[in-house]
Amino acid sequence: MCAAGAASDAIRRVGIAADHGGFVLKGEVAQWLRDSGYEVIDFGAYHLNPADDYPDFVGPLSRAIAAGQIERGVALCGSGVGASIAANKVRGVRAGLIHDVFSARQGVEDDDMNVVCLGGKVIGTALALELIETFLSSHFSGAPRHRRRLAEVQALEHQEI
Repeated sequence: MCAAGAASDAIRRVGIAADHGGFVLKGEVAQWLRDSGYEVIDFGAYHLNPADDYPDFVGPLSRAIAAGQIERGVALCGSGVGASIAANKVRGVRAGLIHDVFSARQGVEDDDMNVVCLGGKVIGTALALELIETFLSSHFSGAPRHRRRLAEVQALEHQEI
């Protein structure tokens, strides 16, 4: 795990958002991020409300990513699935549901993932922090095949049904 003050040189501003299913984990992750030297932008929820909806929090986080206001995002809900679906509706967001270290690294290196989605009811705090540390310390490789694929994904954002 990264020590306090060891935030990645490139990534400084990290957004975080969670509904009730990820609320407890969000508090633990946000504190860890701050202790690790990141500037944390909290998009809510700000209090536990079992009736809240993940798009209300993941939407603003995703729009901030797309606008370049934050560099990476962490989106949490009960399973991580809803957060991932909502985040990927915003043009320019490349969110992945991650539950293993390989995917946390590969998602950034190969696919330029900019939002990691985790399930607060699926994984524990220790694994979540390891996955987020991996996500934040990884960098897009820029390999020609990955640039080509990223361009193909970006083209999908502009296609009509």
